[in-house]
Amino acid sequence: MRVYVMTLFPEMVENTLHTSITGRAMDDGRLELHCVNIRDFSKDKHKRVDDYPFGGGAGMVMAAQPVYDCYQHIHYEIGHDCPVIAMSPKGRTFSQGIAKELSLNQDMILLCGHYEGIDQRVLDEIVTDYISIGDFVLTGGELAACIVVDCVSRLIPGVLGNDESAETESFENDLLEYPQYTRPEEWNGKQVPEILMSGNHRLVDEWRLEKSIERTRSLRPDLFQKALPGLRSSLSNRLKKKFLKREEIYDNMS
Repeated sequence: MRVYVMTLFPEMVENTLHTSITGRAMDDGRLELHCVNIRDFSKDKHKRVDDYPFGGGAGMVMAAQPVYDCYQHIHYEIGHDCPVIAMSPKGRTFSQGIAKELSLNQDMILLCGHYEGIDQRVLDEIVTDYISIGDFVLTGGELAACIVVDCVSRLIPGVLGNDESAETESFENDLLEYPQYTRPEEWNGKQVPEILMSGNHRLVDEWRLEKSIERTRSLRPDLFQKALPGLRSSLSNRLKKKFLKREEIYDNMS
């Protein structure tokens, strides 16, 4: 997968992503990261990329011309259309589902804004989607872009080494991940649950599912409600009786 990041601070993205799992993915050729500096495309002799907003107001606005020319440069290099995603609080809230959707692309362009935003005309011209990482304001889109790339890269086959890892993490089937333990068997007076050392994979899987549901219902009731349709049809009778109210089992079955 090739990811192009349009940014005023390429080193911020590169320094973050050229480490750990994403760094190894780049070394292995499974992920290509190209950070393109929007300022390089400014036609201003001082390389300015912003100006005062029409209508007045605080702050500055990124101009359309350098953003558009930067995009044209990338589009020519890619050679075909691909998603152009602006990191913006007005976008879809990023989720594991959106990450899966994006991981299916061969190429992807992420646009990072700064100041008070980007001239709307160029956004209308090039952007195909908007993504937000939450209801708060950052100084720029770079950190948000790093989060998107990190999450999406984990879904590229071979990046994690063990593809099963991506299938058992939090938010799969709208459930949080079960608790994890490692050696020693006893630490600070606390024991590893005996069932995890039983060698019975069926019982271990059932225990993990039970703990995932337990965690989700307690910590993220919103996710639990999203998971209900699947739980109604897939859970054993024992777990249905433990976790689902009678109305939760039968409501909306039709």
